Amino acid sequence: MNDVAIVGVGLHPFGRFDGKPAMEMGAEAIQAALTDAGASWKDIQFGVGGSYEVSNPDAVTRLVGLTGIPFTNVFNACATAASAIQLCADTIKLGKYDVGIAVGLDKHPRGAFTDDPAKLALPAWYAENGQFVTTKFFGMKANRYLHDHGVSQETLAKVAAKNFRNGALNPNAFRRKPIPEEDILNAPVLNYPLTQYMFCAPDEGAAAVIMCRADIAHRFSSQPVYLRAAEIRTRRFGAYEVHATSAPLDEDVSPTVYASRAAFEAAGLGPEDVDVIQLQDTDAGAEVIHMAEAGFCADGEQEKLVADGATEIGGSLPVNTDGGLIANGEPIGASGLRQVHELVRQLRGEAGERQVPGTPRVGFAQVYGAPGTASATIVTV
Repeated sequence: MNDVAIVGVGLHPFGRFDGKPAMEMGAEAIQAALTDAGASWKDIQFGVGGSYEVSNPDAVTRLVGLTGIPFTNVFNACATAASAIQLCADTIKLGKYDVGIAVGLDKHPRGAFTDDPAKLALPAWYAENGQFVTTKFFGMKANRYLHDHGVSQETLAKVAAKNFRNGALNPNAFRRKPIPEEDILNAPVLNYPLTQYMFCAPDEGAAAVIMCRADIAHRFSSQPVYLRAAEIRTRRFGAYEVHATSAPLDEDVSPTVYASRAAFEAAGLGPEDVDVIQLQDTDAGAEVIHMAEAGFCADGEQEKLVADGATEIGGSLPVNTDGGLIANGEPIGASGLRQVHELVRQLRGEAGERQVPGTPRVGFAQVYGAPGTASATIVTV
């Protein structure tokens, strides 16, 4: 199999852009990735794209060039962009094409994801009585985890404050104003233990990543970043999940555990080798939980790690250096690609004020897509 290199990354800022279609954002992200790679659209031999709101992201080719390339649309909830990365990389590994692009784009209305349960094959009453992928599930999940493992609500406030601080250093972030821990903790409670500022917001944006066979990466980039693993796993039987109307309380471990183990095995690395981390922080509790599920600490150790500053940009486990979802928001189709964009910038030493000190060489990204799909991606220099 071929090794795979990332030679170009592009990002349309995340936020609110009234009157600007998601397709235009996707096209701008593609052009930014092409510029970054020193490539032109005619160099791209195939594409993979994902979106929640846009049913046919392949139509972005109308704006960048109708060159007749094959293009596959994917959807995997919040793991959509990571699925695009995996499919693009695997196609190159198998030798069918040499150069491809993964792109994600979305434009979500304001508010939580409650308006269209049919998109996930759920009955209409599911949203009408509040049983959809909103604050309720995440609050219950965080509350149980904090109770079981001795993590305080104050730690959640520290996580959110850290991500807002990092977002303030990121010119592409949606929320770019630091919020003190006390204000986060004392904000209105949406679903205990999560307050208003502990959640991300659905928003708008796009991201793109250009990949190629590693042995031809020098044609495009003097600083290629190598994709060592991109693994996706689902839950096993018996797991409690967000869409279940009834399910066992003794849940199976999260699919993040399976995906992370598979990624580390494929890359021949371990959590101790990782220098910079991107975790799905749909809410502050999710970041805390995913730290353990991905293998970076034991359950309950997050309390001390966060208090000691380990997850800060200058800490031993820098997490969500670009502000994560809490600062960037989540346009679903682009979110996992944003994570890889940040990792590539960090490993190249191009992250500016939010650059991890020293010389980061290994990056890890994780996303969780309800109702029970998780992805883990590992990149190195």
